[in-house]
Amino acid sequence: MSKREGYRGLNLWHDTSGEAFEARPRLPGSREVDVAIVGAGYTGLWTAYYLKRADPTVRVCVIEREVAGFGASGRNGGWCSSLFATPREKLVELGGRSGAVAMQRAMFETVFEVGRVAGREGIDCDYRRGGCLLFARNPSQRERLRTEVEHERSWGFGEDDYRWLSPEEAARRIGVRGNLGALFTPHCARVHPAKLVRGLARAVERLGVPIYERTEVTQIGPGRAWTPHGVVAAEVVVRATESFTVGFPGERRSLLPVYSLMVATEPLEPDLWEAIGWEGEECWSDGRHLLVYLSRTADGRIALGGRGAPYHFGSRMAPRFDRDERVAAMLRRALAELLPETRQYRLTHHWGGAVALPRDWVTSVGLDRSSGLGWAGGYVGDGVSTTNLAGRTLADIILRRESELVHLPWVGHHSRRWEPEPLRWLGVNAVMKGLADQDNAEERSGAGSPLFRLTERLAARPGH
Repeated sequence: MSKREGYRGLNLWHDTSGEAFEARPRLPGSREVDVAIVGAGYTGLWTAYYLKRADPTVRVCVIEREVAGFGASGRNGGWCSSLFATPREKLVELGGRSGAVAMQRAMFETVFEVGRVAGREGIDCDYRRGGCLLFARNPSQRERLRTEVEHERSWGFGEDDYRWLSPEEAARRIGVRGNLGALFTPHCARVHPAKLVRGLARAVERLGVPIYERTEVTQIGPGRAWTPHGVVAAEVVVRATESFTVGFPGERRSLLPVYSLMVATEPLEPDLWEAIGWEGEECWSDGRHLLVYLSRTADGRIALGGRGAPYHFGSRMAPRFDRDERVAAMLRRALAELLPETRQYRLTHHWGGAVALPRDWVTSVGLDRSSGLGWAGGYVGDGVSTTNLAGRTLADIILRRESELVHLPWVGHHSRRWEPEPLRWLGVNAVMKGLADQDNAEERSGAGSPLFRLTERLAARPGH
C-alpha cells in the first residue's frame, strides 16, 4: 500500500494506533516565528514541547512533509532505552570521562522522563518500563556480554544499572531457546511508537504550536525554511529530519540511511504466553552482531526487527525499500529459533524505515548562533529516547538557559562526511556481510570470520 493510499497501512503501529491520520492543514502562506522546526517526528515535537513549556511566549511552528509520525518515529521497534549510539570512549574524547558518564546518566533519566510526560499529558502509549535483556546463545556471545558487564563496572555503573543473569534467572523472565545467561538493565521501556508520537503532536498543539502537514521544506538556510506554499522566517530554524536529511541540497553525504525492517505476529494465545513467560514485557535481543530486537506489544503480539537490508547506492530512500521479503524470511527464522513455540502463528505485518548513521557514530545536537541553524540526529536506531533528550537540550540552548544538558559531550559536535560513491556502497555492504558471516561463524564453531576482521573497525557495534 502506498503512503497516499492510507497512512494506517504503513505498519503495525499505524494500523493499531486508533488514529485516522487525516492530514492537518498545509502552511497557509509565508509567516514569521521565533523558532521554525522542520520535521514532526519525535525530535521536532519534543523540541517544540519543551520550548513552549519553558517559555509560553516563544512563537514556534512545526513543518512536516507528510503527517506527524510518518517517518522513523512511527515505525521503530518500540524500545525507549538508555542505549546511546556513540561509543563511550569517543565521548571521553569529546567531554572527558565525567562527560561520558554524565551522558549515560542523562540517558537513564530520559527513559523516566518519557513516561512522566506521557502520564502528565494523558498520552496512552502503552509505556511499560520492564527493562532490557541481551541473551547469550553461544559461548562467544556469553563471553562478549559478560565482558560488557565488567566494562560497565569500570565506568562506575553498579548492579542497579547493569547485571548478569544466570541461565536460570534469565529463563525465569523469558523462555529463550539456547539461553546461556543474559545481560539485564532496568533502564528501558516498551512503548507504542505511533501512539506516543501522535499523542505528543496533540500535546504540542495544546501548547499553541501549529503543525503544518503535507508541507515539504525544499531548502533550509539562515533564518529561512522554503516551501512551495510560502517561506517561514525565523530567528532559529531546527532541522529535525533524521534520515530524510539526505534529501536536502548538499546533505547527501552528511548521514547514511540504512534500512531496518520489522515483522509482527498475530496476537498469541494466553496459554502460549504462559509457556514463554515474558511477564515483565521486557525489550530484548541476543548477542549477535547483526542486530535483532523484540518487544511484546500490549495487544499480545511479538514485534521483531533487525538489520540485514542492503544499503542503497547513493543514499537512496524510497517506499519500495520499506519491505524486503528476504529480510522478512530471515526475521521469521530468527523468531522460530529464539521462541520455537511461535512457529504456528502467522505474521500479519511487515514494514521498515531508515535509521541515520553519522560517519563517526556520534549522535549530536546543537545550534550555530551565527546562522540560527539548529539540528539534532544521527541516532543510529536509538532515537525513541534520545530524541527526548535532544528536545530538552535544544530548548535550553535556544532559550539560552544554563543547564547540565547544554554541557553534555554530544552538544555542538559535527561529524565528518561519508565517502563518495561507490566507496560508501562497497564499504557499508561489506560491513553488513562481515557481521552476518561472523554471526554464522560463532554459531557454528566460535571461530572468527576473515571478512569480519577486515571490516571490524568500521563495523564496531555501538550502544550495547
